Amino acid sequence: MLVISIVTLVALAVLLGSGVWIAYALLGTGWLVLSLFFPLAPGPILASDFWGASYGWDLTALPMFVWMGEILFRSGLANNMFRALSPWLGRVPGRLLHSNIIGSGLFAAVCGSSAATCATVGKMTLPELKSRNYDEQLAIGTLASASTLGLLIPPSIMMIVYGVVTEQSISRLFIAGVGPGIMLLGLFMAYVIGWSVLVGERKGLAGRHEGHTPLTTKLRGSLELLPLLALIGGILGSIYGGLASPTEAAASGVVLSMLIARFNGHFSWHTFKEALFAAVRTSCMIAFIIAGASFLSSAMSFTQLPMDLAEQIGALGLSPMALLVVLTLFLLVLGCFLDGISLILLVTSIIMPVIEVAGFDLIWFGIYLVIVVEMSQITPPVGFNLFVIQSLTGRDIMYITRATIPFFLLMLVAIALMYAFPGIATWLPQAMN
Repeated sequence: MLVISIVTLVALAVLLGSGVWIAYALLGTGWLVLSLFFPLAPGPILASDFWGASYGWDLTALPMFVWMGEILFRSGLANNMFRALSPWLGRVPGRLLHSNIIGSGLFAAVCGSSAATCATVGKMTLPELKSRNYDEQLAIGTLASASTLGLLIPPSIMMIVYGVVTEQSISRLFIAGVGPGIMLLGLFMAYVIGWSVLVGERKGLAGRHEGHTPLTTKLRGSLELLPLLALIGGILGSIYGGLASPTEAAASGVVLSMLIARFNGHFSWHTFKEALFAAVRTSCMIAFIIAGASFLSSAMSFTQLPMDLAEQIGALGLSPMALLVVLTLFLLVLGCFLDGISLILLVTSIIMPVIEVAGFDLIWFGIYLVIVVEMSQITPPVGFNLFVIQSLTGRDIMYITRATIPFFLLMLVAIALMYAFPGIATWLPQAMN
C-alpha cells in the first residue's frame, strides 16, 4: 500500500509540475495506478467514468451560469453599480473603498466567477479610487479579496462542482453560502472602517470627502441597481421558493442577463458570440477536469488508499478542530499550485472518507472548502485574481499579494467563526427543509 501511495503522489506531482492540463494529470495518474497495480483494463473504466461524469442533469446548470456571467461581464453593469453605490458611501469611514466590497458582493450574486467579478468591478473602481487619492494597496486588497466572493455567494460554479461530485443538494449549498458570504463582507468592511479611522484619515489616504448628496439624488441613482436586484431575486427566489431547479433558474438567468445587457446598450451579435464562445471554452475545461477527477476517484477506490488514510487519521485520535487545522494548511499549500476547481475535485477524490469519518456535515464542509479555494485565488504563484489585478494596474505580483494579506487573515477568522458557530452555514439550509 505504501508503494501505491508513493507512486500515486509522485505521478500526480510530476504531471502537475510538468505543466500539462490538469485533466490530463488526473487521467494519467489514474491510468498509471490501474495499469501497474491491478489486472484491469483502464479503458472501459475510463469510458464509464467519462459518461457517468458528463450526463448528470445537475451539471447542466454549470454552463448556463458561466454563460450568464460572461454576458454580464460585458453588460456595463459595473458602471451602473458604482454610480448607484457612491452617493450612499460618502459619510462611511473608508467611503468609496466600500464600493469594491459591496459591488463585488452584488456582482458575485449573479456571476459565480471570481476572476470575472474582479475584472468587471476593478475596471470601474480602481481608476476612480486612484483619482480620489485613496490608498492604492487597500484599494487593491479590497478588490482582490472581495471579488473572491464570486465563488461563495450563490450562484457559485464551485458549489455546483462540489455538489455534483459529492452528491449534495446544489440548492442547499447555494443557500448555505449566503450566511458566510454576508459574514465575510462584514469582516472586510469592518477592517476598512477600522483602518480608515486609525490610519487612513491621519495619513490622508482615505480619499477626499465627496460632500453632501441630496436624498433624492441617492434614490434616483439607486434605480440603476434595480435590474441587478431583479436578476438576483429572480434566480435565487425561484430556486429557494421551489419554483425552479438550479438548471432552470440558470437558463432563465441567461435570458434576463441578455435583456439587462440590451437595456444598457451593450448587447450585440458580436457580444453574444463572444460570451457564448467564452462560456463554451470554460464549461468544456471544467467538464474535462470533472471527468478526469472521476476517473482518478475510481482508481483511488481500487487502491483503498482513501479508506486506509481515513482509518489511519482516525487512529491518530485527532480532534475535529486539529484535523481542520491540518487540512486547512494542506489545502492552502495545494492552493498555491492548483486552480479552485482542480483543488475541489482532487480533495473530494481522495479525502472525503476522512471527512465523513470525522463527522463533518458535508454541506458545511462544502462551504469551508469554497472559502479555502477563495484564499487560493489571492495566493501566488497561480492566484487568478492576482493576475487580473496585475493586468489592471501594472503592479508586480508581490505588491498585490502584500495588499491582500489582511483579508487573507480575515478569511482564516471566518473559518474559525464557522467552526465555532456552524449554524452560520447550516442554519438557513435546515430552516428551508
